[in-house]
Parts: sequence; structure tokens; C-alpha cells
Amino acid sequence: MTKNESEQTAAETAGPEDALQQVLPKYGRPWWQVRHLLVLNICLIVPLLGNSTNGYDGSLLNGLQSLPQWRDYFHNPTGPHLGALSNAYVFGNIATFLAASWFSDKYGRLWGIRLGSFIVCIGAALQAASQNYAMFFVARFIIGVGGMFVIVASPCLVSELAYPSHRGVITAIFGPSWYAGATIAAWVTYGTNYMGVSDEWAWRLPSLLQALLPLTQLLGSFFIPESPRYLVDKGKEDEAREILAKYHAGNDAANMPLVELELSEIKIAISHDKNSQEVSWGAFLRTKANRHRLFVVVWLAITQQLCGNGLVSYYLNLILNSIGITSAREQLVINGGLMVYNLGTAIISGFIVGRIKRRPTFIFGLGTMLVIFVIWTVLSAINEQRHFEQKSLGQGVLAMIFLFYATYNVCMNALPNLYISEIMPYYLRTKGTTTFSMMNAMTNVYNGFVNPVAMEAISWRYYIVFCGLLLVELIGVALTFPETHGYTLEEASEAFGDGVLGTGAAAKTIEAESHHVDVA
Repeated sequence: MTKNESEQTAAETAGPEDALQQVLPKYGRPWWQVRHLLVLNICLIVPLLGNSTNGYDGSLLNGLQSLPQWRDYFHNPTGPHLGALSNAYVFGNIATFLAASWFSDKYGRLWGIRLGSFIVCIGAALQAASQNYAMFFVARFIIGVGGMFVIVASPCLVSELAYPSHRGVITAIFGPSWYAGATIAAWVTYGTNYMGVSDEWAWRLPSLLQALLPLTQLLGSFFIPESPRYLVDKGKEDEAREILAKYHAGNDAANMPLVELELSEIKIAISHDKNSQEVSWGAFLRTKANRHRLFVVVWLAITQQLCGNGLVSYYLNLILNSIGITSAREQLVINGGLMVYNLGTAIISGFIVGRIKRRPTFIFGLGTMLVIFVIWTVLSAINEQRHFEQKSLGQGVLAMIFLFYATYNVCMNALPNLYISEIMPYYLRTKGTTTFSMMNAMTNVYNGFVNPVAMEAISWRYYIVFCGLLLVELIGVALTFPETHGYTLEEASEAFGDGVLGTGAAAKTIEAESHHVDVA
């Protein structure tokens, strides 16, 4: 057997990781010392900000509820009225989920980000100028409309543009970037708390600053490249090759085998999608593998929002009230501290989960969260029985909240967006991301309306519901979630048994197409 035949046989029999390793450039130094990789990862900050915008909104309402200026201006909304304000953002998400996916597929990930960011800026301005409850509600609805466009396009661009060996970590960081926006909102509201009791800018300024992150994303989007996969889908293969050559290979001829492998896999996958005509929403129901994907997406979305985090994300003040912490200043400090803590643990989690197996991480994380929630429930019950006189019990509940979020950030914050991008082939990726976001939003309708009412009515007893939900969610994940670690983005569908892209098939096309390479 000749050397070329041996290399061809090795390429055909190698697994996805092995084939990728064969063509990955060996720089012998950290990626941040490789100019084109540094530039690429800086560019990816722009789509990562999409989830930061989402996080700002989630933390903002928490902070506003602790501000007496906001409560007085809007006549202290509680129960369904408070739930409606929380869900206004969610209603905006739901209203545009189909349009967001269609727009991102037709006009590109960048224009999806731009349109969404622009709409959020308009909504933030209206929110800051609100004269009554109805106007504040409508402004939050508009922010939700723009937020859906951003949250659909952004993670797709991150996963489709990232360097192959960085994709797992970068995509995993998309979830933790939520806390960057949440931290800003938490400390902005803490600072405005010191304004005069009758100063409306105590809540108008944080509302207006909600436009800061989307404005940054809007402007930054004009300085970063489009998704190569979108370009190939639209027949712009040369543009896709130029982007991959510039940002993945540094326009170095020695690194072009990586570009040709990536481009070949993209072309084969997209060609199969088009030939099979599986490009509509109905594709989710046509095959057993796609029905399995749809179930995983829906189950993961529900699990992410109904595992107990919704109690803290929007109603931390109600939980703090239930354990005897009622001071606005104390609540704002705890909210701000929790967001900083979450940002740190979530970023660390993002760097970890991109390198380890997905399925065991989900199972271990949910199991740990269940144990923590049981302890949280018991401590809350004892605390109420003792009339909140024993501060150590309240501190114990706070400790459980912090431990809960450390675990949540690993398995339900850093991992879901990475996992969704991996289980979806290109033709379903925006639809899968949209479905995930829509189910998140619909589940949040429950969180928004039921949680505040239930917390006011039965206090800690409501935690028992989430203990039961965590157990059911854990069983569902253990029985149905496949492993996707170690696959390239185009080959992850093999985890569902319907893979059409073989590593060898992609490798075979490299030599045939290598004469097209332009590294100028």
C-alpha cells in the first residue's frame, strides 16, 4: 500500500475528532498569540452580547422591584399584575418566534442581530419614558420582540463561525454571557437606589441603559464576518472560503487543509438537506431522528426554566422577604452579589463543559440541584416555624441559593446552547434554536404568573413542587439525551443515528478542490 493510499484509508476510517486533528494547524503557542484566532474570538464577543441583553432584562425587573421609587410610581404591582410585567418580554418573544427564524435564515445571522438590537433600543427608550403601567408593559413587549431576533441569530453565528477546536467552549460561554448583562443591571439599580425617594430617574435610568448592550451589538455587527454556513447555503461559496481562510487559517497556504475540510463538510451537509427537501418546520416530524431532536429541545427548554431558577431570576425579593430579609439595600446587595457570583461560576463552567461529555454533565447537575433544593425547602420550613428569629437558617437558605446556582450554571446555563447547536443539522439549526427560545418563553409565562402568586400564598411549600419537577426532569434527561461530545458541528447528527456526512467523504473532496484555494 502506498503512502497516499494509507493516508486516504486513515482519513476514511478516522473518527470525527481524529480527522479534525489531522488538519488542525499546530502553532506551538497559545491561541491569543495567534493573530487571526485572537481577532476571530474578539469578533465573537458581538454575538455573545445577545444573551447579555437578555440577562440585563431578567435582572432589571428584580432590581426594580426592590426600588421604592419604582414600586410607588407603578402602585406596587403584585401577583398577576407583577406577573404580566414579567411576561410582557416573554409575550414579545412568542409573538415573533417564526419571523425570527425565517429572517435569520433568509437574510443572515448578522441582519437578524441588527434588526433585533435596533428594536430592543426602541423598546428601552419607551420603557424609560413610560408614564403608566400600560406603557411600561408595551415597552417590555417591544423589547421581547427584538430580543427574540437577537437570541435566535446570535448563538447560531457563534457556533457556525467559531474555530473548530474552540467551538465547544465559545458556544458554551453564550449561556454564561447572560450574567454579564444581569450583573450590570443589578449594580445599576443598586446605585440608583440612593437617589431621592421621589426621583423617577432611580428606575428610568436603568431602563434607559437597557439600550447600551444592544446598541453596542448593533454597531459591532458591521465589523464582523457572516456565518460561512449561511453563505454556502446562499450559493456564496467563495465568500465563505475567504472568511474561513482569513479567520481559521490566517490566509496561510499551509493551513488550508483545515479550510477545505470545513468547507467540504458544510457543502455535503447543506447539499443533503436541500436534496431531501427537509427545510420546513415539518421536517421535525418527518423522521424518527428529528422527532427525537424536537423532544430533546422541548424537554431541555422546559427543564431549564422549571428547575427552580425562575423563582430567583425574577422574584428574588419575594424569596428574601420569605426568609426575613426585607431591607431594599440588603436585597439589592444580595442581588448584585449573586449576579457577580453567577457570572464568575458560569464563565468557569463554560470553559469546562465545552471539554467534557454532555450527557453525564446534565445528569449529575440535575441530581445535585435536586438534593440542594430539598435542603433549601427543609431550611425554609424550619425558618418559618421559628418565626424567622434564627438568622442562621436564613443564611442557610442563602447558601443553598448560591450552591444551587453554581450547579445550575454548569448544566443548565453553559451547556444548553452548546448542546442545541450540536444536535441540530444546519437546515434545522435556527428552527431548533427558535423552538428552544419559544419553549423557554412559554414556560416563563408559567413562571411569570404562577410563581409570584404561589410564593405569596404558600411560601416555602411551593418549593416542594420544584423538587418533584427536578426528579421528573432528571429521569427524562437520563432516558432520552444522546451524547454529542467529540463530533464536529456537521457530524453531530450521527448521535441520532441519521448521520449522512462521513469524515472520509469530506476528506475525499479536499484534494479535488484544493486547486480553488485563494490565500491572497
